[in-house]
Amino acid sequence: MTLTTAPQSTAELAASAVAPRPKLRIGPHELGTPVVLAPMAGITNRAFRRLCREAGPDCLFVSEMITSRALVERNAEAMRLIEHDPDEAPRSIQLYGVDPRTVGLAARMLVTEDRTDHIDLNFGCPVPKVTRKGGGAALPWKIELFRGIVRAAVSEASRKGVPVTIKMRIGIDADHITYLDAARIAEAEGVAAVALHARTASQAYSGQADWEAIARLKDAVTTIPVLGNGDIWSAQDALAMVARTGCDGVVVGRGCLGRPWLFADLSAAFAGSSQRATPSLGQVSATLRRHAVYLAEFYEDEAKACRDIRKHIAWYLKGFRAGSDVRHQLALVQDLDSLDDLLSRLPDDDPWPGEPAEGQRGRAGSPRHVVLPERWIDSRDLDEQQAAAVAQAELSVSGG
Repeated sequence: MTLTTAPQSTAELAASAVAPRPKLRIGPHELGTPVVLAPMAGITNRAFRRLCREAGPDCLFVSEMITSRALVERNAEAMRLIEHDPDEAPRSIQLYGVDPRTVGLAARMLVTEDRTDHIDLNFGCPVPKVTRKGGGAALPWKIELFRGIVRAAVSEASRKGVPVTIKMRIGIDADHITYLDAARIAEAEGVAAVALHARTASQAYSGQADWEAIARLKDAVTTIPVLGNGDIWSAQDALAMVARTGCDGVVVGRGCLGRPWLFADLSAAFAGSSQRATPSLGQVSATLRRHAVYLAEFYEDEAKACRDIRKHIAWYLKGFRAGSDVRHQLALVQDLDSLDDLLSRLPDDDPWPGEPAEGQRGRAGSPRHVVLPERWIDSRDLDEQQAAAVAQAELSVSGG
């Protein structure tokens, strides 16, 4: 893959002064590059993690969200989603749960059966099917419920020396902020690191991430690493976040969609190098094809793999002159032979388009009302009706 020296503005040059960075330690695990792949539903499966690891092997790559109840019940799909490649290390799994006992049992299963080296707890999901039951980004509002879940996970995982981290948002909305209280509780309960997506649940993925909130969190949490997340579309963005906020590392989500080589850029940037990947269309096509093959191995089903790769097509081809007809046919591809035929029609020697291929990826959406259990925000304590609602929450969220 072609490497070039990235042009840098004055601000980017100032940001790059933070590199090279010290290695990031999460419990017993030392990461050569202080970068974590954010869990993304339907994206960060074993196939995509493998592709990203090839680009940046010294980062941490987290599974997509798994519900604790599904693990406790040994749901077949959940058990498949927690599988890792033999050479994947550290093995990282994100758990979702709203009941301390169930989360504790799931953590116990993972560590006693040696299925993971790191557990991340999801307190950041903003989707209605999660928040309407009090889960995800809604949960830290209920302080003792949050404390109970974190305590249960840390207690069980620590028996085998497995670190637990949390990923959260600023709060439910601008009037119901939770991140500072949650971080202090998590720190006191023994988590190994905290990550903040610097948006509220009501923002979803819209607007601009509030990096100043990450800086405030870094000031508030003094004994464990703080990781920043939100609006990292390039290695320069990652360096700028660290320079501006003082955070110890970054979490990258939508910025790597259709661009797994971003982890090579990040590794170079945090090592103090200005080298960046600038792949030709032929190199991008080869990466896309390899992704499809990995998906076929993951699903053990070529047709299912090709249905999955369809959603990645627009991300991979962003900014390139691929042609509407080929793009349309790629979005309907059904087997690897057809994929090969379509990719062969693309001009291999088309160079990296630069700015048109950069920037935001994935849907930003718009601000929205957060769906919550009845009277959820009236108090930071659970009442009986709310306790019943959260007891049912995991039943309404799929195992993956």
